[in-house]
Amino acid sequence: MPLPDGTDELARSAARGDRKALDALLVAVRPEVLRQCARLLPHRQDAEEACQDALLALARGITRFEERSSFHTWLYRLTANRARSTYRVLRRRWQLEAGGVPLPDPPDPRRTSVVAGTRLDLLDALDAVPADLAEVVTLRDVLGLSYREIAGLLDLPEGTVKSRIHEARRQVRRRMSDG
Repeated sequence: MPLPDGTDELARSAARGDRKALDALLVAVRPEVLRQCARLLPHRQDAEEACQDALLALARGITRFEERSSFHTWLYRLTANRARSTYRVLRRRWQLEAGGVPLPDPPDPRRTSVVAGTRLDLLDALDAVPADLAEVVTLRDVLGLSYREIAGLLDLPEGTVKSRIHEARRQVRRRMSDG
């Protein structure tokens, strides 16, 4: 789902310090940010929390948007990173509140959505691989960015992006099959 028309201009104005443009930008992108967070986090309230975190990071970091990539691509990167970060925070919070009780067994497919269980397994696997690998595979396989978009966003040669994605997939597959 594309961002609303005029989003790029709002982003440019917000990056220059226009508060009204920033407010309008946050309203315009919220549905897409929530949709992207929900692609990673299976529980609605977790996706909502990640969405709020991403919007706050957007508001705080918009002045660093340098237009090396499209705003849409930049926003996807920010959203993916915030969703993964929110997952780590929620997981740590649960571990602290559980008082040392181990994490539950992997979801039982007879009682849990296969998609939800798979997303949690994927997030655990992404959390266990190096950040640069987790980021590229999330941008490509979860958010659907092209190799070219990822290369521009991360300021890397396209060949490097492809090799990182290949390695990330290998490590993620191995971690998911070990579980």
